[in-house]
Order: sequence, then structure tokens, then C-alpha cells
Amino acid sequence: MTLFSGFGLGTVLMPAFALFFPLPVAIAATAIVHLANNLFKLSLVGRAANWWVVLRFGVPAAVAAFAGAATLVAFAGLDEFVEYELLGRQFMVTALKLTIGLLIVAFAALELSPRFASLAIPLRYLPIGGVLSGFFGGLSGNQGAFRSAFLIKAGFDKTAFVATGVVLAVLVDFVRLTVYGGSYFTTQVATLPAEVLGLVIAATLTAFLGAFIGLRILEKVTLLAVQRLVALCLVAIGSGLAAGWL
Repeated sequence: MTLFSGFGLGTVLMPAFALFFPLPVAIAATAIVHLANNLFKLSLVGRAANWWVVLRFGVPAAVAAFAGAATLVAFAGLDEFVEYELLGRQFMVTALKLTIGLLIVAFAALELSPRFASLAIPLRYLPIGGVLSGFFGGLSGNQGAFRSAFLIKAGFDKTAFVATGVVLAVLVDFVRLTVYGGSYFTTQVATLPAEVLGLVIAATLTAFLGAFIGLRILEKVTLLAVQRLVALCLVAIGSGLAAGWL
């Protein structure tokens, strides 16, 4: 669906996983699929990446991704801080759900905004872009919006733009998975049924298929109505997480 919605894989897949799994597991599982998919895309277009940009943007992004992932781990260990009753049901809001829910809503709005999509920031600010993209990538998996805003001014052709973004995403994914792997997330994943692995494999394979097809029909896909529908769904899921309903 990310091909048709125009959103990044993490933006769409993590809320879908969050409907079925505890939020820490949803984020960690999405990171695995995201990394595998980016490694696959790296094998397809990686040679076209601009390594000067990778260095200027990627090093700050990797450092900030560590900080973002560590922040997420800290939030995951906090107890609920708001509990309320609505229509006869009890709901609990945790720091993690509130933070991730609000980020989903914000990034859905950003990635759908034509003004943000066309925003071009001067190249001298690439390290700042790396910090923003890396931190939010580590915290919630949402890194594409800021990355695109800072790379769009680099004068790449479409292949180089995609390839450079893929390399940067792989760097952030490696860092955040390293942090997740030694944390509360590992315990959460280990206690879930084996079906989780099957869903991660299925999501990874279909992400591969989407990337493979997408490279061949990149010029033909303009599905604004689907993009808007997905954005509305993301806003609904993000709001539900923030309110403690999911």
C-alpha cells in the first residue's frame, strides 16, 4: 500500500501492526520489515547514491537515531499516567501511546501536505536534517518526511534521490534495531506467539514486491484519492493511540 499511498513504509505499516500487537512490538517489527525492504532496494539502486550527502546527512542521523530509540525505550517502560472511563469502558493513556499517536497524526499531515512536499531547504543545513530525520526515525520510525525536505534541493535525478534516501534509511534502521534489541522490546517480542514471525515475513516479502513493481511503474502512479484515504486512516489510528483506545 505504501506504493499507492505515497507514504513511507514505516508510516503505514507501524499503525497497522499496532492494531494487533503491543505498541513496542509493533515498532520493533516494523523496523525489521523497514530494514529488510531498504536492503532490497539498496541492491536495486544503491550504486546511484550520492556518498557526499550520505556522509553529511547520515552521520548526524545515525547519532540522533540512537537518541530517539533510547527515548522510545524509556517511554516504553513508563506506566500509564491517565486513566478514564468512556461509555462504560476504562481506557488508559501511556506516555508511549500518546507520543507515538501524536507523531503518526503529525507525520500523516506532513506527508500529505503539498507545501511540505515541495519544501526545499538549502544544502548547508543537511546535518540539521540528519538530526531531525534520525531522531524521529529512532523514536517512531517516521523519518522520510524530514529526509525528503532536506534532500529535494540536492539536484538529484529520481534514481539518485531514491538511492541516497535508501542508504540513509538503512543507517537509521541499523542503529534503532541495535537499541531495540537490548531493551524492553526484546522481551515483548519474545513473549508473543510464533505467528508474529509469519506476519513479519509476509510484510517483508510484500514490501519487496511493492518495491520491485514500484520501480517499473514509478512514472505512472498518481493516486491522490487513495493517498488521502490512507492519511485519514492514519489520523484515526494515531488519535486512537493517543487517547488510549488502542
